[in-house]
Amino acid sequence: MNNLTHRVFSFRRLAAIVGNTLTGLTRLKIFYVLLLFALLLIGSSVFMAQMTFQQEFQVLKDIALGAMSIFTSLLAVIATARLLPQDVEDRTAYTVLAKPVSRFEYLTGKLLGVLLLLALSLTAMSALFLLVLMLREQSVLNETARQMRAAPAEQSAEALRLVRAAAFNVNLFAGIAVIYLKGCLLAALTLFISTFATSTIFTTIVMAFVYFIGHLQAIAREYWLQNHSAGWFTTTFLALVALLFPDLQLFNLTDDVVAGNAIPLTLLLKTIGLGLFYSSFYLALAWAVFFRKEL
Repeated sequence: MNNLTHRVFSFRRLAAIVGNTLTGLTRLKIFYVLLLFALLLIGSSVFMAQMTFQQEFQVLKDIALGAMSIFTSLLAVIATARLLPQDVEDRTAYTVLAKPVSRFEYLTGKLLGVLLLLALSLTAMSALFLLVLMLREQSVLNETARQMRAAPAEQSAEALRLVRAAAFNVNLFAGIAVIYLKGCLLAALTLFISTFATSTIFTTIVMAFVYFIGHLQAIAREYWLQNHSAGWFTTTFLALVALLFPDLQLFNLTDDVVAGNAIPLTLLLKTIGLGLFYSSFYLALAWAVFFRKEL
C-alpha cells in the first residue's frame, strides 16, 4: 500500500516542490544581477537611437527583445544547471524522495519552478519594455502633432497613424511568447543533461556548446546538403541531430517583429508546438535517466 501511495501523482506535492524550487531560485544573487542588467539595458536603449521615429522604434525593439532573449536563455540554463547537483550534494534529494514523492513529480516540480521564475522575470522585463515604448510613442506623437499643426487634418492623422503603427503591433507579444518558449526548451534540456552530469559547471559548459550548435545548426545543415547528396543516411543523420540538438534559430522571430512584419499564424502555432514538444521530450528523457539513477 505504501508503494502504491508513493506512485500516485499528486498536484499538491507537485505544487510544494514548485514553490520550494522557486523560493530557492529567487535567492540566487546571479538572478538579481542578470535581471538588473536586462532591465537597465531595456530602459536605457531609448537613449541609443536618435534617428527617424521608424528607425528609433526598430532599434528600441531590437535591443530590448535581444536583451530579453539573452537573459531568459542564461537564466534558464544557470538556474536549472544547479538544481539536481545541489540537491544531491545537500542531500535534499534523498530527503524528498524518501517521502511519498515520485521521481517524476520531483523532476517536474523542479522544472516548473524554473519555468515560473522565467515567466515572472520575462513579465517584469516586458512591462518595463512596453512602458518605455509607450513613453517614447507619446513623445513622438506630441512632436509629430506639433510639427503637423499647420498641415491638413488628413495628412496629420496619417502621420500620427504611422507613428502608432511603428511603435506597437500584436507581433510584439508573439515575439515575447516565443522567447519564453525558447527558455522553457533550454531549461528542460539543461535538466536532462544535469541528470547524468557530474557537476553544475559541467552542465553549464555542455549547454554552452548545445546553445551554439542549436543556433548554427541551420547554417551547417544547408551547407551539408549543398555539398552532399541527400540520401537516406544523410537524411537520417540530420534528423537525429535535429532531434538531439533543437534548431534554436526557429525561435528567432525578432527580425520580423522589429521590422513590423506580420507573423503568420501557422508559423507561430508551429513554433509553439515545437517548443512544447521539445520541452516534453527532454523532460521525458530526464525522467528516464533519473528513474534509473542510484541515489
